[in-house]
Amino acid sequence: MPEIRLIYQDGGYYRGDSQAANDDEGGHSDSTEGHDEDDEIYEGEYQGIPRADSGKGSLAGGPGSVGAGAQQFKDIGVSEAERRKDQEELAQQYETILQECGHGKFQWTLYFVLGLALMADGVEIFVVGFVLPSAEKDMCLSEPNKSMLGLIVYFGMMVGAFLWGALADRIGRRQSLLISLSINSVFSFFSSFVQGYSTFLFCRLLSGVGIGGSIPIVFSYYSEFLAQEKRGEHLSWLCMFWMIGGIYASAMAWAIIPHYGWSFQMGSAYQFHSWRVFVLVCAFPSVAAIAALSAMPESPRFYLENGKHDEGWMILKQVHDTNMRAKGYPERVFSVTTIKTVKQMDELVDTGTDTPVWQRYKLKIMTVCTPVHVLQMRKNILACFSPEYKRTTFMLMAVWFTMSFSYYGLTVWFPDMIKYIQKQEYESKTRTFTKERVEHVTFNFTLENQVHRQGHYFNDKFLNLKMKSMVFEDSVFEECFFEDITSTHTVFRNCTFIASLFYNTDLFKYRFFNCKLVNSTFIHNKKGCMLDFSDDFNNAYMIYFVNFLGTLAVLPGNIVSALLMDKIGRLRMLAGSSVISCVSCFFLMFGNSESGMIALLCLFGGISIASWNALDVITVELYPSDKRTTAFGFLNALCKLAAVLGISIFQSFVGITKALPILFAAGALAAGSFLATKLPETRGQVLQ
Repeated sequence: MPEIRLIYQDGGYYRGDSQAANDDEGGHSDSTEGHDEDDEIYEGEYQGIPRADSGKGSLAGGPGSVGAGAQQFKDIGVSEAERRKDQEELAQQYETILQECGHGKFQWTLYFVLGLALMADGVEIFVVGFVLPSAEKDMCLSEPNKSMLGLIVYFGMMVGAFLWGALADRIGRRQSLLISLSINSVFSFFSSFVQGYSTFLFCRLLSGVGIGGSIPIVFSYYSEFLAQEKRGEHLSWLCMFWMIGGIYASAMAWAIIPHYGWSFQMGSAYQFHSWRVFVLVCAFPSVAAIAALSAMPESPRFYLENGKHDEGWMILKQVHDTNMRAKGYPERVFSVTTIKTVKQMDELVDTGTDTPVWQRYKLKIMTVCTPVHVLQMRKNILACFSPEYKRTTFMLMAVWFTMSFSYYGLTVWFPDMIKYIQKQEYESKTRTFTKERVEHVTFNFTLENQVHRQGHYFNDKFLNLKMKSMVFEDSVFEECFFEDITSTHTVFRNCTFIASLFYNTDLFKYRFFNCKLVNSTFIHNKKGCMLDFSDDFNNAYMIYFVNFLGTLAVLPGNIVSALLMDKIGRLRMLAGSSVISCVSCFFLMFGNSESGMIALLCLFGGISIASWNALDVITVELYPSDKRTTAFGFLNALCKLAAVLGISIFQSFVGITKALPILFAAGALAAGSFLATKLPETRGQVLQ
């Protein structure tokens, strides 16, 4: 074997080979020639792995590091300048290496693995909206509580995007994604079993915090395995998994939630209804992503940016060999013998492979939480607003905010408008009874969608029935008997109950407004809120099917954007799609029917997806690797904040006016499309 020397130069580890000058024309080193294609253990022959006597900790700047000990204490300002130079050289060389590795089996395998993580994010967006109609009855939710449950996942994802984005630039893309998906899986699982509203809210919040890291990490992670000519197209193909997540959630909701026969309960305290089965099933993509991601390597770009030359070289060789074997060229040898690495300012502790897994995670978490690493994460965030990136960051903030405000605002407003249209149609069929007198009558059938005013009921029996959307006003109930009553949207206003008995009913105090109870008794009230499934299939059509069509309509736009992203450029795609989406908003003025609103939802979703894809790609490409997930996470957190504002504002206009939400959305999209044209084009550039 030729002599191997480790030389520390400009912050990078180089392989010094005494026979390098005698290498053949293909540039293959003696150390890599003759490799068996299945050989995965390199035993120190690649790129100079330090031996035990030289200290593995050298890469971390610990005792025994290569070079003089004083090298570790060089002036920070000089180190920063060297680091910048190293980054520029690495960017150019890394692109050349990816060209040699090719695009093949490895990238497609990673594509499906990361797609599962992105799918889990798409599922999370829909979960609460799908379970809310059932959960609000199961947990006795008031209107304010319903609104909070609907928005809590966005707050969680906002925190998660910011946290995991910053962390991924410190401990690695793969590890951060594994931790975030694990948190999502655990609390999604718990949320399907907890009974109280506050604990369910807490679990969904933490579930959102976990999944919030998926988008910033996934796009950054995948981009670092893609060559320049493939990056825009394949990042756009990756976006399809978000749509698949929406389709999966819609299909599972349709298949599971209406089947209330799947429910069971243990006494009156513990109830497990079908919507909880749906919540449990929605955790499957996240669990599958964790299992698949465990077999994938860390981003080699992350390793090289952090001075870990050997680890980065080994992964790039794995990418090369996997692709070459799949293409039928197992004899091709990875010809790269020298890779530029970036000078480290500081590094995480390397615990080695012999340390138990739980101890490694504990040590890394403790290391990340130390002040120096917290300060470095803060420094990365502030660096996004440095003079070099300040203009880009503010422009991207404006584009992310305007697009999210309009998109999420409109997509939540659509179903609410459909609900309002259905409610109006339902109320138009309401039957009204005035000054009726009913004596000695037994009601044992469903009472639905009726208003009774100034009635008098004497010695009547209401037995084993359901009351749906019933209103009793200024009425008198004398010596009446109510038994085994289940009610929904039923109220009594200004009524008087004289010598009446309520046995095993869910007519609780909140259903009585300004009512008088004279010698009347409530015995054995039903515990909790009783679910009413009589209109679940109507809700399934309205909620599940509408969202299914909305996500499916994204498919054509996704295909078009993927095929054209590298041909027409990111800016044209982003600005053009935003302008067309802005124009499509005005068609909403003509949506006065349920079918019309659904068609317009599909049109808007299909057009706007191209601008989202372009925005994801351009965000990845505008920031350097050591700040990429930090910047993406910050912008994605801002996106979720805009979503909360958009949903809250747009929902307040349901039933009042359609003009203002449409004008808000169109104005935001117009502003976003204009600002998008001011961003730099990144097509054809190497990944910084």
